Amino acid sequence: MAQQPPLLVGISGPSSSGKTTLSRLLRDIFPPSQLAILHLDDFYLTDAEIPVKSGVQDWDCLESLDLPLLRSTLAHIKEKACIPPDFVSKEDQNSVGEHNVSPTLISSLKERVRKLAGEKKWERPIVVVDGFLLFSEEMRGIREAFDVRLFLRTSYATAKRRREARKGYVTLEGFWEDPPGYVDQIVWPNYVQDHKFLFEDGDVEGELDVGVCTELGIEGMPREAEGDLSVGLEWAAGVLEKWIQ
Repeated sequence: MAQQPPLLVGISGPSSSGKTTLSRLLRDIFPPSQLAILHLDDFYLTDAEIPVKSGVQDWDCLESLDLPLLRSTLAHIKEKACIPPDFVSKEDQNSVGEHNVSPTLISSLKERVRKLAGEKKWERPIVVVDGFLLFSEEMRGIREAFDVRLFLRTSYATAKRRREARKGYVTLEGFWEDPPGYVDQIVWPNYVQDHKFLFEDGDVEGELDVGVCTELGIEGMPREAEGDLSVGLEWAAGVLEKWIQ
């Protein structure tokens, strides 16, 4: 039997919106052999190559990423239906926030997915890619590679609180800790600039522009999931279940 192409799922949104946490929760409810995760944060350039803007390194811009490596890795995934075997993730060394999703819900979704996949004889591998810039216009070539595009969102206040609560990040060459004022100077302005086209009147704390998102095949997380990842997990699992159906 010919190998089935992978279902490539992109999960994007602002820093600290729960992308990595949601990706790992999805991995918990699917069979381990069927769902793998690739992190955009694993494609940063070396520490010395990160661009400096206004005297501060900018880790939240397109120029900080090794796009040729990302493209070649996605091409390998599409061809071989798996992440390159020699690919090593540093992102897995970074912690994620508390999710407060109950083990009962995870078990329930796991059983629901198992039953549905069995009924539909679903054996297609799934690769989830999470990252802060996957759906920007400058990344349209990569955006178009995804079969499923899930967009998370959060308010400025929540993103700032969560980001500033983090202790730092493992990098290719060491460790990075945000300097004071980094969210206001770098993180949030970059997010607004790269994603305002997805929102009505360019207001990233307002409503998503349904027309634009529909045209681009982007599914926006329900507003009620912003403060409750249980709702977000059920939504994301439901989207994938539609593909299995």
